Amino acid sequence: MNKYYLTTPIYYVNAAPHIGHAYTTIVADLIKRYKGMQGYQAFLTTGSDEHGVNVERAAERMGKTPMEFCDVIAAEFQRQWQVLGLQIDFFQRTSSPGHARVVQDLFERCRRNGYIYKGSYTGQYCIFDNLYVNDAKPGDPCPDCGRPTETITEENFFFKLSAFKEKLLDLYQTQPDFIQPETRRNEVLAFVNSDAGLRDLSITRTNLKWGIPVVGEAPHVFYVWFDALTTYMSAVDGKALWPADLHLIGKEIVRFHAVFWPAFLMAAELPLPKRIFAHGWLLFEESKMSKSRGNIVRATPIRDVMGVDALRYFLLREIVFGQDGSFSYDALVGRYNSDLANGLGNLASRTLTMIQQYRGGVVPEGTPGEIAALAGQTIETFQGTFDRFEFSKGLEGVWELISAVDKFIVRMAPWKLARQPDEASQKQLNDTLYTAAEALRIVTALVAPVLPDSARKIWAQLGIQEPLESARFETLQWGGLAPGQKIGEVAAVFPRIELKDAVAKMRALEDQVTAEQQAMLGKKPETAPAPASADASSRIPIDDFLKVDLRVGLVLTAERVKGSDKLMHMTVDIGEAEPRTIVAGIAEAYAPADLVQRKVVIVANLQPRKLKGIQSNGMIVAASVNDGKPVLAGFHEDIPPGARLK
Repeated sequence: MNKYYLTTPIYYVNAAPHIGHAYTTIVADLIKRYKGMQGYQAFLTTGSDEHGVNVERAAERMGKTPMEFCDVIAAEFQRQWQVLGLQIDFFQRTSSPGHARVVQDLFERCRRNGYIYKGSYTGQYCIFDNLYVNDAKPGDPCPDCGRPTETITEENFFFKLSAFKEKLLDLYQTQPDFIQPETRRNEVLAFVNSDAGLRDLSITRTNLKWGIPVVGEAPHVFYVWFDALTTYMSAVDGKALWPADLHLIGKEIVRFHAVFWPAFLMAAELPLPKRIFAHGWLLFEESKMSKSRGNIVRATPIRDVMGVDALRYFLLREIVFGQDGSFSYDALVGRYNSDLANGLGNLASRTLTMIQQYRGGVVPEGTPGEIAALAGQTIETFQGTFDRFEFSKGLEGVWELISAVDKFIVRMAPWKLARQPDEASQKQLNDTLYTAAEALRIVTALVAPVLPDSARKIWAQLGIQEPLESARFETLQWGGLAPGQKIGEVAAVFPRIELKDAVAKMRALEDQVTAEQQAMLGKKPETAPAPASADASSRIPIDDFLKVDLRVGLVLTAERVKGSDKLMHMTVDIGEAEPRTIVAGIAEAYAPADLVQRKVVIVANLQPRKLKGIQSNGMIVAASVNDGKPVLAGFHEDIPPGARLK
C-alpha cells in the first residue's frame, strides 16, 4: 500500500487552540480520510512549537517553568483534536528529546557541507513573529504584525541562505506545484528574486535560555524556524515516512516553509517535501481573527451546539480553500439548514422512510436510469476537484446530485405509484426507490471524509454491513447496494436548527471557553476597556499639537506591498512639487482601486522610515475600534491637496 504523509503547521503555544487552528487541522484530517479512500495508507502529523522568548516570558508571568507552561498548552491542543474527532497519528512537541536530536543532526549536516558559519548580529527583532527586521531602527514596528521591535546584539550561527537563490528558483521552475495556490507561488518567486530577498539567516540565539542547545556551542540555542520546521521530520524519525507529501500551512508563514525549509534540506542533502499548500485567513464577519481584536472563535462551542460535522461542512463548503474566508454564526446555521437539514438530511429521511413504508424496510431491485449516469460523473468530478484541493467545488457537485435525485423523486411521485397495484407501476416504484437509495449510498461514501460521523449514521440506516471506512473509489460505482437488503432504523441525522437559540447558546459557551482559556494562560478575565479619562495629566498643550503637520492628500497610485498582507504602497499628492511615497497598514481593509483619487489625511512631518524595503515619507490617518478594521479619515466637502488641518 502506498504511503501518504501530510502535516499541519506546528502550532505555537502562545495561544490556546481556536477555530483558525481547527480549520487547518480539519482540512488535514479530511485529506487523510480522502487519501484512505484512494487506497493510500495516510499519516498525519501536528504538534506544538514550544521554544522562544514569548514562551519564556509567558511562563514567567504565570510563575511556571517554560516546560510546565508548555505541558498545559500542548495537552490542550491534543485534547481539542480528540474532542473534534480528528485522526492525528503523530503529535510532536519541539521540547521532546527526540526532536532535539533531529535538529542537531540537521545542523551538523548543514555545517559539514559548508553552509553554516559563526558571526554577530545587531538589529531589530520582533518577538511576536520571531522575525529579524531588516532596515529598521530602534522602536520601529514589525512590518508583519505592527508591534514594536526590540534591538538585540548577539553572536549567532548563520545559515548561507544567499547561496540558494538559483537552487530554489530551479525547484520552483521544475516543480511548479511545489507551492500552491498560484498567488502564494508568485509571492515566493518575487521574494526570492528581489534584491532584499535571500540574505544569510541567523539560526541560533545566545541571549535566550528556553530552546534546544547547540551541542558543544554553549550558550547558543537554535532559533525558532530552524527548530520548528524540523518537527515535520522528527515526528516520523525512523518510520520511513519522510519526505512529506504535503505541508498544509497558513499564508502568513509561506516564506519560512517555501524558502527557508527547502534551503535547509538542500544544504543537508535531505529529501524535500513534495508540496506546500498555503491557505487563506479565516475572517470573523470580514475581520481577521486575532487576540488583539478579541474576535477569536473556538471550535468546541460549535461542536457542543451543532456537532462537529456542521463545522467541518461549513469550513469546506463555504470557503474556497486557498482564499480568505469569512465565518459568522448566522452563515454557519444558514448553511447547515439549507444544505444538511434540507438537502442531504431530507434525502436520507424521505428515501429510507418510503422504503420502510412501501417495501417493508427491504431495498427493492431496480433498473439503472438517468441518475446512475449522473452519479458516475459526480464520482469522477469529485475526485478531480478534491485532488486539486477544490473542496467547495467538489461538494457543490455532490449537492447537485442530491438536488437531481430530489427532483427525480418529485417527478416519479412514488407516493402515487404505491397506490397503483398494476405491475408496471410497482416496477416503476421499485426503480424509483432503488435509484434514490443507491444515489444516497454513493453520496454518503463521497461525503464521508467531510462528514465522518453523519455519513456513518446514514450508512448504518441504509443497512450496509461493511464499515464505511472500507469504501474505496476504485470500487465505488452504481449497483453496489444489494437488493433485498434490510435497512436500519430511520432517524433524523440533521434536524433543523433554530438560528436565534443556537447562536445564543454558542455565544454563551464561547464566553465560558474564553474564560477557561484565559485562566489556562494565566491571564485575567477580559473586561470592557474603561472610558478614556480626560484629566489634566493626559492632555497636551496646544503648542505640542501645532507641531503635527496634518495635510489633505490625494492618492494617485496604490498597490499592495509584495510579501505583506497588511501594507499598501501609495503615492500621495499633498501639494508639494513631487508626490509623497507612503506605506500604510491598510491593505486588509481597502483594495488599491478603492484608494486611487481618494482624499485622505496625512501626517506630513514624520521622519521617514523603511517598511519592507520601501521608504515611507508620512503617515495616513485612520480610526479603528479595539484594533479592528481601519477606517480612513476623509472629507465631505471639496478641498485641494496640501490644505492644512487646524
